[in-house]
Amino acid sequence: MRISMQLRYDGDIVAAAEQVAELERAGLDLIWVPEAYGHDAPSFMGFIAARTRRVEIGSGIISVYTRTPALLAMTATGVDALSGGRAHLGLGTSGPRVVEGLHGVPYREPVARTRETIEVLRAFWRREKPVTYEGRVHRLPLPPGEGGGTGLGTAMKLLAEPVRPAVPVWVAALGPRNVRMTAEVADGWLPMFFDPERYDEVWGDDLRAGAARRDPELGLLRISTGGLLAIGPDAARARELARAQLALFIGGMGAVGHNYYYDLVCRYGYRAQAEAVTRLFRAGDRAGCRARPGGTPGGHHAVRAGGLREGAGGGVPRGRGDRTAGGPGAPGGPDGGRAAVTAQGTLRLTGPRRARAGWPRGRGRRRLLAVAAAVLRQLFRVIPQKRQICGHHVTYRQQGHGALQRAEFRVP
Repeated sequence: MRISMQLRYDGDIVAAAEQVAELERAGLDLIWVPEAYGHDAPSFMGFIAARTRRVEIGSGIISVYTRTPALLAMTATGVDALSGGRAHLGLGTSGPRVVEGLHGVPYREPVARTRETIEVLRAFWRREKPVTYEGRVHRLPLPPGEGGGTGLGTAMKLLAEPVRPAVPVWVAALGPRNVRMTAEVADGWLPMFFDPERYDEVWGDDLRAGAARRDPELGLLRISTGGLLAIGPDAARARELARAQLALFIGGMGAVGHNYYYDLVCRYGYRAQAEAVTRLFRAGDRAGCRARPGGTPGGHHAVRAGGLREGAGGGVPRGRGDRTAGGPGAPGGPDGGRAAVTAQGTLRLTGPRRARAGWPRGRGRRRLLAVAAAVLRQLFRVIPQKRQICGHHVTYRQQGHGALQRAEFRVP
């Protein structure tokens, strides 16, 4: 099992880099650096590389429409060199609203573009010979007349030799074709709204189909996923956090007919809730759409499928999150374990699909606890009130005013 976490999209990125350094000391294995339409991810990744020594650094995610495969290859090898071989390249397609609205690039053939981008990346990293490629989306060198090409392009290879033979490539995929492609060619998969108890209903066939075509040299598909975990006894307040996120992604992400999150929730069996949220969100009723995931028949289950876990009787169990198990021959979640989330981001459990379930034991259990404690310190400026590592129990109390008065984190 490995522990990863995603940073926030906004805020002081210099201060966030310092937070990563503290999380590294607590035992965090991998930090995912997002890129939406604010700061670019690679600059931030390089800055984090200079502030850290051990933690691995991934883009989470870069759209394949924003850069050529050659530039992505150079960027990944640059960060990998700066970090001493700690880089991960997380890729995705985004959607037509951002790709065409922000970047002015036609949103065409997203699955083919992702597959071809990965193939070209690896060809550049191998540096065996100047790269030539004939695909549906990418052609190197560009033929004369295609896209206004002059025909003077020359096949080239990277000037600098990479630190490693290849940088691990992860793909954020939700749709059936994209998940099949990811299971076939990517090093890792970055799903969202991962329900460990129902993921096989939604993605199982596609993961198996892709795995059947996978090159054995790639090894097992690694999966990085997490869920919302509220620390405290107030289940109603915890659901509000989950509702707000679900409402934004289901109702506000993407154009009508091009919202992968909406489609995913429908595939989980919550079409009525998804339709209600979308209708209210587009009508401007943000409060109403936030209430719908938990305020309709089956709504609390829709919130649960979005990543929030509750205990028996509606209470939120302290320190309890997702638990998944898989096997080498079947699609599965990360190595057994659970994930924790705070306002800063999600602690994710990352690893190959192995038949190991339950919480990590011994040193791994203490490390997970230490990372969660470090997140609490950063987010809420808390001080230890009670610390009993041997019993895997930490209690924190917030300094000054604020919503968090007391929080507990327990590892059963």
